[in-house]
Amino acid sequence: MESFDPATGEQLPQDAIQRVLFISKNVHVYNIPPLTSTKGHMAAHWTEDPQRHISTCRLRVIETALPRTGGQPDGSESDEDKVKTDIVLEDPASAQLFAAAPYTSPAAVEPTLDSSRFFAVRVQDPSGRKATLGIGFEERSEAFDFGVALQDAQKALGMEIGGGAAAAAASKAEAKKKEAEEKRDLSLKEGQTITVNLGGKFGRRRPQQESKQSDENVNLSSFSLPPPPPGPGNRNSLNGAPPNFNLPSTSAKTAQDLGFDDGENGEFA
Repeated sequence: MESFDPATGEQLPQDAIQRVLFISKNVHVYNIPPLTSTKGHMAAHWTEDPQRHISTCRLRVIETALPRTGGQPDGSESDEDKVKTDIVLEDPASAQLFAAAPYTSPAAVEPTLDSSRFFAVRVQDPSGRKATLGIGFEERSEAFDFGVALQDAQKALGMEIGGGAAAAAASKAEAKKKEAEEKRDLSLKEGQTITVNLGGKFGRRRPQQESKQSDENVNLSSFSLPPPPPGPGNRNSLNGAPPNFNLPSTSAKTAQDLGFDDGENGEFA
């Protein structure tokens, strides 16, 4: 079966291999205004004016592998393939080419800032003239699949080599750092000790508490109890206090001395 270059329409070699990465039957194409902001495109600027809608096309993302043969120093031929990817807009009824965008860099397709269903695509005709068209998908799922197909194309074209190498280098450096931390010797050297502060009720007593308890021990040791009262055999001594029994002082004290208020009318009258 004969195959043709999707961008130029020229016939490809018989050993060329083509693969369709994505297809959508209804994609709206817009004539978009020039970009006025460095931030990016806005889909609302296209859809507000109905006259900017050009056509509804079929969109295909086609990957083409062209076997590259060439003389090598040893006389052999190279079997490396040249891979290219094109985004093709075609008439849905006749499949006639409307526009094609060679996908040579991620910048060839830019998502809009205000919608995930719209993209700005840089198309190019066979003579090399370039233009930027807007495309819009009716279904959000189709726009997502379109983005996935472009990611696959980036891998096949080697567009992620730089970023992948940088990420791999950073990951390798992080792994070495982690390995060095794991190998760090945390064992105790000779003469080293560890101090553990348990805190709470298991902690050391505060100096103030120790001093207070010591004072209480001293007072208790100096306190002497009075002798017991006389036994039944010495009943006559009940009429008087035993010689060694120290009775509390009974000196007269007023109610005010005891902390009471003897009012004008006499509180205890």
